Amino acid sequence: MAQLPLDLGHRPALGGADFLVAPSNAAAVAWLDRWPDWPGPALVLVGPAGSGKTHLAHVFAARAGAIRLGAADVTVSDLCDRLGAAHAAVLDRAEAAEEEAFLHLYNMLAERGGHLLAIARQAPARWDIGLADLRSRLRAAPVASIAPPDDALLSAVLVKLFADRQVQVGEDVVAYLLARLERSFAAAQRAVAALDRAALAAQRRVTVPLVRAVLDEASGRDAPGEG
Repeated sequence: MAQLPLDLGHRPALGGADFLVAPSNAAAVAWLDRWPDWPGPALVLVGPAGSGKTHLAHVFAARAGAIRLGAADVTVSDLCDRLGAAHAAVLDRAEAAEEEAFLHLYNMLAERGGHLLAIARQAPARWDIGLADLRSRLRAAPVASIAPPDDALLSAVLVKLFADRQVQVGEDVVAYLLARLERSFAAAQRAVAALDRAALAAQRRVTVPLVRAVLDEASGRDAPGEG
């Protein structure tokens, strides 16, 4: 069976991975491509789990020489040491960061003429922010959103995930998965991992009957006969 072509754009990320550019993430990619010509010190990148936020954060960090910080890393007491002389930073799980330290990080980078990329599941307008100064700064920051993948992007992601595991699949397998998977990258990752394990265990190719059996098992139903 013919391989489904990857006809979407792509861009390199750390570790040689590819980031697939599609309508669902093109606006976010465009915002990052504008760096350092942002309207303010911060940009908030939002999207569901597994949507590619981490890939884009790696791309930004490599371009901007940014340090990577998690929410637990941002404390007032050691923020200066962690930031060092950097003029850019990526803050993962920004909505969970301690507010005073978050504000301090924002202000330090702003004073240096630098930039902060804040990564979160939702836009700051939906966060419960008690610190008024932080709330006003973040709600004034542009928000780059990644939407759930459409069929074209999810197809490309499935093919890439299989290819990363050196598993060849036909168009019928991809079409079958598209009709049944939740529209998320996380669901695609789980499905490909489960199918790879099942194919290795059974010493067989990934075919529609195998996909049907694995999905039925995952949903708690008895898998129908392969026929």
